[in-house]
Formats: sequence, C-alpha cells, structure tokens
Amino acid sequence: MNRNKMVFPVALFATFIFLNLVAIPSIAQKKKNKKESAPLTASLNAYSFSDLLTARDPRNKEQVYTLFNLLDWCVANHIKALDPTAYFFPTYPEVPSDEYLRKFRDRAAELGITITGTGIRNNFASPDPKVRAEGVQLAKDWIVAASKMGAPMVRLFSGDVPKGYEDKWEEVAGWMIDCYKECAAHAEKYGVQIGVQNHGDMLQTAEQCIYVLKGVNSKWAGLIVDTGNFKTKDPYKDIETVIPYAINWQVKESVFGLGSEVPTDYKRLIQIVKNGGYRGYLPIETLSIRGKTYDPFALVPQMLTEINKAIDEVYK
Repeated sequence: MNRNKMVFPVALFATFIFLNLVAIPSIAQKKKNKKESAPLTASLNAYSFSDLLTARDPRNKEQVYTLFNLLDWCVANHIKALDPTAYFFPTYPEVPSDEYLRKFRDRAAELGITITGTGIRNNFASPDPKVRAEGVQLAKDWIVAASKMGAPMVRLFSGDVPKGYEDKWEEVAGWMIDCYKECAAHAEKYGVQIGVQNHGDMLQTAEQCIYVLKGVNSKWAGLIVDTGNFKTKDPYKDIETVIPYAINWQVKESVFGLGSEVPTDYKRLIQIVKNGGYRGYLPIETLSIRGKTYDPFALVPQMLTEINKAIDEVYK
C-alpha cells in the first residue's frame, strides 16, 4: 500500500471533523442564545433609588448620587435598561438643558444601556382646571425632553379621587381623558408615547384603565402596568386583562401593594405576560417600607435575579 495515498483522505477527514465541531454551538452557547432570544428584558426604574437620588449635599445643594452614577451602577450589575424618572434630574420640574439631556443620552448609549422611558408628577383628576393645565404643560415639556434623550415614552399619573367626587368617577375620568388626549396629540409630534399608569388612585382596576384608554383613543397612548397598584381581590386577573394595552411596566415586589408580606409570584406573572403577547422591557421598582431596612443596592439585584430566573423557566 502506498502510504502517500492515505495522507490526503485522513487529513481531509480530520479537517472536516474540526470545522464541523467549530460550527456546532456548545450546549452552553445554545442556552445563552435561547436566553437572549426571550422577548422580555428585566430592567430598572430609577425610583428604586429615590432616597439616594433626592439627597442633597448641605454644603452646595448638589445631588449626592446622580442618574449618571446610577448608569455606572447598572453597567456593573449587568442591567441593560433604565427608566430615569424625571424628578431625579437636577432641575425638575424644569427640563434640563439640551446639553445635559444629550450628555445623558450619549453616556447611556456609550455604556450600552437603553433608556426605556421617564415619568413626571401630575394631577389630571383635580377639580381645579388650572392644576390640570399645569400638569398638561409639564407633560408637554417632558415629552420634548424625552425625545431629546431617546426615551420612547413619558409616564403620567391620573391623580387621587378628589374629595366630594367619590361617587362621580366618570365625571373625573372625563377630565383625565381630555388631558391625556392633549398630551397624546403633542407626543405624536415628537414620536413619543404617553404611558398612563394605574397608581392605585383614580385607576385601581383593569376596567377603569381600559375605560380611560378607550376614551383617549390614540396609538400614542398606552398603559404602564403597575403590578402593585390594582386594588382588587386578584390583581393577577387585572394584569392579564390589561396586557393588550401595555407599553411598559413597573413590576413590584408584591402585587398586593406596598407592605404586603405576600411576594409576587414571578413565574406566574411572566407566564401571564407571555400569554398576553407583550414583548419588551419589564422595569422593576423596589420600594422602602417604614420601619424596615431598605438597601436598593442589595434588593434590586436580588429581585432582578428572581425575575430573570422566571423568564428563563417560562421561555425555556
């Protein structure tokens, strides 16, 4: 047998095996790709760090901890997206300068962090037209700001049930709808959506949220699903009902409200989200409870770990 005749086939076979082994993803890589393909990304709402972000140095009144600091912390903790609530910008309620907004947008992009939205304080349920008008103007100002820093939506409240109107919900909802309509029309000009948040105030049930959104009747308005502020016997049912209207979220530690000892069943929640067809970001919001030690630097990573585990299990 001519030994030289065997060299080429053996070498060719070895090369073939090598190339195919390289081309076949490892089991770990397959799992990684599967995780990355899940249509949900757990992220952070800046309100989790409210106390720290509102603290001021008594010597110069400067922020002790800024949204820029929070961006850096997000990177260190592998958090891919942030909702920088408007009242943590140093000039709130005034909008920061274009330079500041651009700097914040560019820093987030540099770090690979998506800005998922922002939010203001407003009261569209006030019987005083002046208060409602002030809220509309504030929303308009921050809609423009959102567009400049690359935030796709501005989160708006409804307002508490006004005294004397406890049995006149639809009348008050009418004021709210008019305000939201004006905000949505302005938001359309800037390619930004408004997010109506159920905050346990005028909006306590899925039915109430849908009533208002149908009244606004704009593709530039949607719902921010606050999982901890449906004041019903089974908040999971309300969450399931409103998913078709959801454009963003605030996932809380308990669906039964602040202070409840019953933790959110994250796997059940994620399954509901999946069944409802929502795709996108799921910002979490941890909250301090009076009388209990609160450390967002520990609680936020813990909660994100639990949610990511639920996402992996539901989308496996």
